[in-house]
Amino acid sequence: MNIPRLEPTRPLRVLALAKQIPVFADMQLGPDGRLVRDGLVLHMNDYCRRGVALGLQIARASGGTLSVLTLGPPSADTVCREAIAFGADAGFHVTDPAFAGSDTLATARALAASVEYLGPFDLILAGRNSVDADTGQVPPQLADLLELPFACGVRRLRLSGERLLLLLEHNDEWLNAEVELPVVLSCAERLIDPCKIKDPAIWAGVDGARIRAISAAELGPGPWGAAASPTSVGPIRTLEIDRRGEMLAGGLAEQADRAIAVLDERGALSAAAGAAGLAPGRGLAAELPAAGRGGPAVGVLIEPARERHTRELLGAAASLAATIGGHVVALGPGAGGELGSFGADAVHRIIAGGTGAGAVPGDSHGGLVEEDVATVVGDWARDVQPWGILAPSTAWGREVASRVAARLGAGLTGDAVGLACEAGRLIADKPAFGGYVVAAIACSSAIQMATVRSGVLPLPEPREAADPAVSEIIVTPRRRLRVVSRTRDDDADQLAHADVVIGVGMGVHTTHYERLRADARKIGAALCATRKVTDVNAMPRARQVGITGHTISPRLYIAIGLSGKFNHTVGVRSSGSIVAVNPDRDAPIFDWCDVGFVADWREVFDELIPRLEGALAT
Repeated sequence: MNIPRLEPTRPLRVLALAKQIPVFADMQLGPDGRLVRDGLVLHMNDYCRRGVALGLQIARASGGTLSVLTLGPPSADTVCREAIAFGADAGFHVTDPAFAGSDTLATARALAASVEYLGPFDLILAGRNSVDADTGQVPPQLADLLELPFACGVRRLRLSGERLLLLLEHNDEWLNAEVELPVVLSCAERLIDPCKIKDPAIWAGVDGARIRAISAAELGPGPWGAAASPTSVGPIRTLEIDRRGEMLAGGLAEQADRAIAVLDERGALSAAAGAAGLAPGRGLAAELPAAGRGGPAVGVLIEPARERHTRELLGAAASLAATIGGHVVALGPGAGGELGSFGADAVHRIIAGGTGAGAVPGDSHGGLVEEDVATVVGDWARDVQPWGILAPSTAWGREVASRVAARLGAGLTGDAVGLACEAGRLIADKPAFGGYVVAAIACSSAIQMATVRSGVLPLPEPREAADPAVSEIIVTPRRRLRVVSRTRDDDADQLAHADVVIGVGMGVHTTHYERLRADARKIGAALCATRKVTDVNAMPRARQVGITGHTISPRLYIAIGLSGKFNHTVGVRSSGSIVAVNPDRDAPIFDWCDVGFVADWREVFDELIPRLEGALAT
């Protein structure tokens, strides 16, 4: 892990936010589709553990203090107890029945009120996201409500006086950035060794006087909880995925023939089959409708250098706009008239101006950070009052959309895998608990928002160019967060859109990667990896799949050299069909697969790849 370089010049008040979540493997749903919490093992969110550990180092290096803040039911005090046992000075537990039913915006508002009540703080640390819901919305919403700068996905940190030098991990990008205190930071997985005290007996030994309970009444009249939440949960469906679980026998040639037969039967060899559970948006058009000429606006946030994701969002927006008799407006740095052929009826190109401008050479964002874009989009939305706004579910899209939602009081559904319009309202399908369940989320706010996962929406063919009106909106960057450099080491969209994916574990030696990549090219497969593989830099972090990585849903997933522990397989459970290859017959991956080979992956691929190459080409 990284060792932060800390050179503080004064004692700092540090606050770490920590969320209590269920242990995934123990999750169960009741008859009403709700999570059963009775008897469920609960613990601190994995990403939050990094914030607590980093906060402790900074507090000790500066001679300051670390406090931990959690919002939750009475049982959530264990989060504070574990943090104090780890070394934190105090815990604050915001708990009251009035907070029940809080969505991300209501949660952020309660946390912001708590920070203002308890503060000021010099540094607020949060997890990048919670691994149960994976929205990543609360930290940027909190920052916006507190009027503080925000940096997402801190992977490396240096504190020099009042200035922080940061390396940020954004999907498939790396950003070097600078920011001054006070600031809100969200922590990436590999930032630091986590806070972890496993023995509950140690938690129980923590002096309860060091944990202060805070009620809703102490924070003000509210509203709080469900009454303050602009989103609500509708019908929930559990993704029950049928796995054949057939263990192959006989010679490898015979096994490969049988595997092809099973995969053909399941539709895994047909491009029209799709994945098992995360289907595209209900009611969205497969073809782009004609250009809109008026009516309510459907906004789309355009992230630079994400062409395919942009096309998916614009296509969805055009379908929704046609349903409500509206039109599509594209907004973002670098947005141009070419977006008309993909569904935009109007384009607002956001440009940096004023003395604060100054883009990094080669920066497609034009010197603008998320806060700057959110300022423009928020002002536009207040004036226009659009029906809805869609954004990519990337680090960039999540922050921009979260900030806009906080400013507008708008409902925001994160990481949607499907969109529909019902009775004139936006319904977004949201997966949770690693895709075990999908909930239909509705917004009560006038402006409805959603960030959308790449690769889950239809990709309509371009329509005849409609020459949309293109206007420029100039914004003066605030320069509170300054990006020094921006590089991309992969393209996460390739993995999101892949029909065939080969998952690689530590059982595949790096000396065999050249052969593996050649086999992958033969069948048009993308590669992904377990966390251990990316930990040793054998593949980029953008290729990590699992609880703290991506969730993917190819029609065919082939797992090689990996044991199949829950932390990884939860990220591929929505695949159409799964082939597992492992020499250990007792490997957990065989509990998740449709067909299993108990053999060395190289010997299996000698037989399987030529057969797949022919079958997938037909």
